Amino acid sequence: MSNGRLTDWARSLGLSTPIVCAPMGGVAGGRLAAAVSRAGGLGMIGMGSAGSVTALERELGALGEGIGAGGAPFGIGLVAWGIARDPELFERALAAGPALVSVSFGEWGDAHADASWVERVHASGAIAVTQSATVDEAMRAAAAGVDAIVARGREGGGHGDHQHPRDALLAEIIAAVDAPVLAAGAISTSSDVARVLDAGAAGAWIGTAFAACEEALTPPPARDALLRGSAADTLVTRVFDVALERPWPERFPERLLRTPFIDQWHGREDELAGDAEARSAFAAAAAAGDYSIVPVDAGEGVGHLTRVRSASEVIASLR
Repeated sequence: MSNGRLTDWARSLGLSTPIVCAPMGGVAGGRLAAAVSRAGGLGMIGMGSAGSVTALERELGALGEGIGAGGAPFGIGLVAWGIARDPELFERALAAGPALVSVSFGEWGDAHADASWVERVHASGAIAVTQSATVDEAMRAAAAGVDAIVARGREGGGHGDHQHPRDALLAEIIAAVDAPVLAAGAISTSSDVARVLDAGAAGAWIGTAFAACEEALTPPPARDALLRGSAADTLVTRVFDVALERPWPERFPERLLRTPFIDQWHGREDELAGDAEARSAFAAAAAAGDYSIVPVDAGEGVGHLTRVRSASEVIASLR
């Protein structure tokens, strides 16, 4: 068990536990970020494919008293291609005074084409973090000056480059870079946290375990789907993105809870892209919040969710 063990990296941020709530778009808003930070972890506001300045302003307003600006630290998570599309979102995130800014799902390239954001984050006084799914990606990020790397295992929920199992990837990245490395992917229990810390992780980057929290933005029917879900119900697919014409790059499919619609079209994404009627029906289901059709992002640890809890209860269970 982790027994509240504190790593040097967590201590440097003023945390009392080495747990970061992953910046899940549509889930990790200001209220959840504040609750996690008040419980001693690092809460994050997630701005994914639907991120905007308006949405960020709303969630920053939900942080409440005592978070940021001398209070408990918080972070903001962005996607690289999203801020390229909307540079003002990046500027507003930096101006909010987060302790940590993560920018992920970009293309580093030989010349570190996406590395300019790192200097901007440093200039704002925050630390720069990115998620990496391969050792090569982690090495390029470290060379570009990123302060910490998240080793994102294929077990994790939501969008990602689902290639390597968490523990193997964590070990390889730790061996390859000098920067602190956080572990991500199906970290759901205190034993999981202890395992990655024992393996040398500077912290645990945890998403699904917080997705059903009472402070999350997750709608009640989506919470119900999470509470019913198991690892066997998850699938890595692009169907959701194709159905809603979301602009996620093809190399970043998402792990989610399958539904009959997902099963029907998985492996037939090109057909779905050309079927306006099917996409229209799915869009209507999404607008209506019909989670018998619309999937919910979830990692392989989803089976550990048994009831709606507060973020502080989740933190206590993970220590």
